[in-house]
Amino acid sequence: MTEQDKMILEVGSVDEAKRLAAAKLGLHPEDFLVKIIEEEKSFFGLLGKKLRVEVWPEFPLLVLKGQELARNLIQHMGLSVTVQSGDDDFLNLSGDDAGIVIGKYGETLKAMEYLINLMLREESREGRVKLDSDGYRQRREASLQRLALAAARKVEKRGRPAYLEPMSSWERRIIHLTLKDYNNVTTRSVGEEPSRKVVVCPVASSRNRRH
Repeated sequence: MTEQDKMILEVGSVDEAKRLAAAKLGLHPEDFLVKIIEEEKSFFGLLGKKLRVEVWPEFPLLVLKGQELARNLIQHMGLSVTVQSGDDDFLNLSGDDAGIVIGKYGETLKAMEYLINLMLREESREGRVKLDSDGYRQRREASLQRLALAAARKVEKRGRPAYLEPMSSWERRIIHLTLKDYNNVTTRSVGEEPSRKVVVCPVASSRNRRH
């Protein structure tokens, strides 16, 4: 949260402050925290009280906007899934249809993440959000580590580069990190999104790593 995310408002109640902030930023009132700076009671209490408050989003605006976009997408898909803001730039999906959101080999989840980040860029918001559904990322990370090591052994044996399947930036990073200290191979990313992939190369034909 930055100073630019904070708002100073004069309102009649904390709930009103949340509603005004939500309307201004296109979010939900429950996405905001409020701190009362000053409380002023009106003459003889006839007109209630006036509050001067500081209001700010509980999570980074990028994450909250991403959360709203994810909720809208899931609603249009007619799925029973809850979207919650997690640590850093993560959105956590859970519910009866969490498996449908993941899709085969995580393709649906990756497509949704790509689409949400595309819409965020159109709103001129810097950064990216990441989606996880029902703990899929942890399972996928373990699978990618096994894939990376198997590819490295194959490259060592054959002496030729191995091209892996197209992956998201997060998945490619797992491959790079897994093989970072592997002596006889190096890795680099090639191609353009969303078809960008990792190449595992023998050390002799290595190039600079690019994430």
